[in-house]
Amino acid sequence: MTASTEPAPTGSPSGPDIATLVQEDRVDISLYTDPELFELEMDRIFNRTWVWVAHESEIPNAGDFRTSMVGRQPVIVTRDRRGGINVLLNRCRHRGASLCEAPRGNANGFTCPYHAWSYALDGKLRGIPYPDGYEDVLEKKDFPLHRLKVDSYAGMIFASFNPDVEPLADFLGPARHWMDLFMKQGAGFPIKVQGEHKFRFNGNWKIQLENTTDGYHFPIVHRSWMSSVDSETAEMLSFMTDEKAVTHSLGNGHSVMVMVPEHVDLDEDDGTEQLQERFGHIVEELSRTYEPAQVRRIVRSMHGAGFNLNLFPNVAMSMAFFRVLRPLSATETEIRHMALGLDGGPEIVNRERLRIHEHFQGPFGFGSPDDSEAWDRVQRGAAAGPGVPIMVNRGLSREQDDSKGRVSHATDETGMREAYAMWKAMMTDVR
Repeated sequence: MTASTEPAPTGSPSGPDIATLVQEDRVDISLYTDPELFELEMDRIFNRTWVWVAHESEIPNAGDFRTSMVGRQPVIVTRDRRGGINVLLNRCRHRGASLCEAPRGNANGFTCPYHAWSYALDGKLRGIPYPDGYEDVLEKKDFPLHRLKVDSYAGMIFASFNPDVEPLADFLGPARHWMDLFMKQGAGFPIKVQGEHKFRFNGNWKIQLENTTDGYHFPIVHRSWMSSVDSETAEMLSFMTDEKAVTHSLGNGHSVMVMVPEHVDLDEDDGTEQLQERFGHIVEELSRTYEPAQVRRIVRSMHGAGFNLNLFPNVAMSMAFFRVLRPLSATETEIRHMALGLDGGPEIVNRERLRIHEHFQGPFGFGSPDDSEAWDRVQRGAAAGPGVPIMVNRGLSREQDDSKGRVSHATDETGMREAYAMWKAMMTDVR
C-alpha cells in the first residue's frame, strides 16, 4: 500500500471539500484548530448520531436522575415511575432556563426556578402557576420537555437528537461483542459507576479520541506510572512486542485495542496464571466467603478487561473505567473519568479498584496528568506549520482484514484511521 506524499490541503471548506481534509494516512491540522469545522461537527456528528449519556447503574431507581451533555446541549437522564429511561433537554419550555443544575439525585420531577413551570420525570408539563393568563393560548400537553431518542446496550445509555438515527444495535455493530466482554469484569456481579472526576484540557476533542486506542504512546508517556507499580503489573502491560496485542477497527468509527490478551475474555481461565502477590490480602479475605474458583475470578478481574474500547464519538470503555469526552470549543475539551466497581460485590474489592483507578486516572495519579500534558502539547504544536498534516500512517502497510474488520498491532494507528473515516463520512453527508 503506497502512502500519499502530498500534504493535505488547508483552509476552512464546507460541504464536499471537507473530504480533502482526511486522507488514508494523514489528516489536516485544521481538524484541531478550525472553529468553523467545530461548529459543523456539533451539527453533523453530535446532533445526528448516538451519543453516550450515562450508565444505568447511575439511575437504578424510580426518580433517579443525572445531568449530562449531548455535544454542547445539556440534558437530564431520568428513570421514571414505570422504570423507563428518558433523556430530556435541560431547558424550560417557557423562557428557556435550565431546570436542573445538580449532577445527580432523586426527584419527583423538575421545576423551573424562574417561573415554576413543573415537569414530570418523563418530561410532561404538569403545572403552571397562575394559569389564568394562559386561557385559550396554551395547552399543557403541547409543551413537554424536548425528548431525545434513547436506547441502551449492556447498561450503556445513548441518546440522539436525530429521530431518524439508525438503530443503536446497528450503530454499535461488532462493538457490542466487546461491550459484552468488558462487562465480564464484574465477575458475576453487575458493573456500577463508583464515582467520577472531571477536568479540562486545552485541546481539540479528537486528540483525546485518538488516544484511547493509541498503544504507541503508552510506554513513553506513562513511563513514570510503569516505574511506580509492582513488577507483575508492569509486565502485564508491556505489550509493545506481543504479537497478540492488536487493534481492530469495528466500523462506524469504533475500535478496540487489546493490551492484555489473556484478559480479553475473563471467563476463560486455564488456571495457569498466577494471581498477583499485591492482592494476597484480598484473596485471604474473600476465601472466607467465596469458593476458590470465584475468588480467582474476582481477583483476575481487578484491573478490568484486557482492552480499551473506543465508541465514536464520545466514550471509551477503557480497561476498568469509562472515559467521556465533551467538546467545548475547537481548542478545549472536558474529560470525565468514571471508576467502575462490582454492584453488590465485596467492599474490599471495590475499595482496591478505586485505589487502582486513583493511581492511574485520579487527579493526583500518574496517568491522567501525563496524558493531558501530551494532549495540551499537541494543540500547542498545531499552531506551528499550518500546512503540515497530522500523520496516522503507523502500521498502514501491515493492516489486514479479518472477521472483526481491519486489524494491526496495538501500537498501530488503525483505530485513528477508523475514527477519521467515520468523521469524514458524517461531515460530508450533508442533509
